[in-house]
Amino acid sequence: MTAAEFRLSDVSLDRCFRGPDARAQGERAIAILGLLEENMFRPVGHAGGAHQLHVGMAKGLLALSISDAKAVPVITHHLSLTPFRRLLRDYSRICETYYDAIRYPGPERLEAIEMGRRGIHNRAAELLKERLSTGVSVDQDTARRLFSLIHALFWGSDRYRFHFG
Repeated sequence: MTAAEFRLSDVSLDRCFRGPDARAQGERAIAILGLLEENMFRPVGHAGGAHQLHVGMAKGLLALSISDAKAVPVITHHLSLTPFRRLLRDYSRICETYYDAIRYPGPERLEAIEMGRRGIHNRAAELLKERLSTGVSVDQDTARRLFSLIHALFWGSDRYRFHFG
């Protein structure tokens, strides 16, 4: 099978991630669209095809429930976010810096911020690929998009907020 035959065709979120913050909801929707647009998502030991991903929380862990196109469960991968705390905090800070910087002219500042953001994003994607490797194989771009979704899930969330302070 080719990499195109191992993909996500649907991503849904547990209702614990829903909230009144419209900006956070928008960020989550954008992250899901980006992930669905192009991805390589292969559950280890699975025959392939399109997969559905449901993201929730279970006992303080991110629960990635994967099923096939007919909604038959394939695997649930529980992911501790502890190793990602610093990356999530740094990524949140640099995103806020970017949002503040776009209000003022000067492409040099934005370019420097973007380079820093990309660096954090790449490190987070590598860590995510490593932490998922026992249950799911993803490529670098998919890992980046999945990290964007994870960041969006916790950005603006009071219930599962990381203590970035």
